[in-house]
Amino acid sequence: MTLRRLGFLPAVLLTAAALTACSAQSVEADDPKPSASGTTAPSGAPGGAPEGDGLTLADAIKKIPVAEEKRAGYERDSFKHWVDEDGDGCPTRQEVLIAEAVTAPEQGARCTLSGGSWLSYYDEAEVTDARKLDIDHMVPLAEAWDSGAYDWTPERREAYANDLDAERSLVAVTAKTNRSKADRDPAAWMPPAASATCTYLVDWTATKLRWRLAADEAEQAALLELAEPCTDSTVEYEPAA
Repeated sequence: MTLRRLGFLPAVLLTAAALTACSAQSVEADDPKPSASGTTAPSGAPGGAPEGDGLTLADAIKKIPVAEEKRAGYERDSFKHWVDEDGDGCPTRQEVLIAEAVTAPEQGARCTLSGGSWLSYYDEAEVTDARKLDIDHMVPLAEAWDSGAYDWTPERREAYANDLDAERSLVAVTAKTNRSKADRDPAAWMPPAASATCTYLVDWTATKLRWRLAADEAEQAALLELAEPCTDSTVEYEPAA
């Protein structure tokens, strides 16, 4: 059972606005959900405040191995995604939508969802139609391939593409921001909302560390530069099995 399935994440969503620190599974960021200087999380933002202290964001970035990217051989189908892991009729996409809803949607046959509301933290947009949301892989599949997943088994790639055990590996955001991001790393793309900067960097860094993915030199340099204002942001992560 994942944290999402156990229902911990929705509870965090409802209380995040009252916290003075914001974080994710394996991630703690002392910025609003999010903000560059950081204090609280807007209502409905995914994430929570785990116990314990983590690495500073800068130190966590420095723990990501630096290596050249290898794109040769990449195909999106190399990552089987949106599977129904538990056989309950709800594939990964619906699991994330249910978990991250600010207002819970009604669930129909074959896990069809109606109603509900969500907050897309990339652009601070409130969304009331699930069809307008994409489930973003925090580190895109192509970027994951480039950064080490080219050497994984198909089973590990599937686990990565459907990672419900870390709250921030997958995030519901507006389709337009997800498609604007595409497969770019933070050296080439950042969320349009300035308030998203620190949390996005924490989430990206934690995901790379969780899955033991590398960064190229340009990515590392960009991460460190972008993280300079995020002095109160910290990162915690649990390595994937």
